Amino acid sequence: MTRTRVLVVDDSVVVRRLVTDALSREPRIDVVGVAANGRIAMSKLDQLAPDVVTMDIEMPEMNGIETVRAMRKAGHKQPVIMFSTLTERGASATLDALAAGATDYVTKPANVGSVQQSLQRVADELIPRILALAPGGRGGALPHPRAGVSAGAAAAATPSPRGPVRLQPPRGTHPVRLVVIGSSTGGPEALSKVISALPALPVPVAVVQHMPPVFTRQLAARLDRLGPSTVSEAVDGEPLLPGHVYIAPGDKHLTVRTKVATLHAVLENGPPVNFCRPAVDVLFRAAVPAVRGEILAVVLTGMGADGRSGCEAVVAGGGTVLVQDEQTSVVWGMPGAVATAGWAHAVYPINEVAGAVARTVNESRTATVGGAS
Repeated sequence: MTRTRVLVVDDSVVVRRLVTDALSREPRIDVVGVAANGRIAMSKLDQLAPDVVTMDIEMPEMNGIETVRAMRKAGHKQPVIMFSTLTERGASATLDALAAGATDYVTKPANVGSVQQSLQRVADELIPRILALAPGGRGGALPHPRAGVSAGAAAAATPSPRGPVRLQPPRGTHPVRLVVIGSSTGGPEALSKVISALPALPVPVAVVQHMPPVFTRQLAARLDRLGPSTVSEAVDGEPLLPGHVYIAPGDKHLTVRTKVATLHAVLENGPPVNFCRPAVDVLFRAAVPAVRGEILAVVLTGMGADGRSGCEAVVAGGGTVLVQDEQTSVVWGMPGAVATAGWAHAVYPINEVAGAVARTVNESRTATVGGAS
């Protein structure tokens, strides 16, 4: 059995030991080295040849963000998983690291009762991601998520099906009244590319990105600076306006409802779906009746299969589904699950997604107006 080689980078002796002990629970992972800061880590990369690197953010001499930039500049392409704190500062630094070239992140245990609970939490969060992101990873690593596994980790642990892509046949032109987007691992950067290239649409856009609460607020603020659309974290009960993009808040399901001919956001505390809250399937399924199937669904990079059943509902309701391709996805779990299940109408590289969305929306509305005249 080929074991995934991991380098653990953290300035805390306690955290290095915690991560090392947690990863030792998985026989498919081998911690080949540790480093107390980014400078030491850089000196060990060629020697140890790790498959994956776990990286603290705040470290002396060379912090995590600086190290990620240095790795990418030097041509090191290993996936880097940031180990961050669940704070405003931690969220901002994590998004900086992702923009610099980090692959994914997990949050450090907080308010955990015992060392064993901390070990279990770290193992549940890190192991699925490491196995999925390593060479040969399949978008999900553990076949049976354990009871008590956190939402993100359990979603990552759900293996995505593999098989040939089976596209839906082209369908007749229909109006699009709402665009819905789902993403997970690699999603922040994928969303940055889409939002920056997307013109202000004549319909609203609702987004589910698997992230904790503080992180989704920071993500919305960053995306708002990138393109002509107004991007914000969704607020319960607010009307969904054209030219606006609404991000589901962490730990809340986002759904939509029509009230007096206007779409409104609805935030719910329902149970996790696909071990996730917010969940892509929840938004997609709720959106179909809200706009009578006049919907465009987009699934971007991410582990697991969240969005597959939602896309099935979109197709059954008469809507259109687009997914990101495998080559440009960090993990082709979610889009791959949709495409291999046969629910996608088209597959695009990430740099073509915004154009495809705008084209689909605008052509559908032009055709509808022309047909009605």
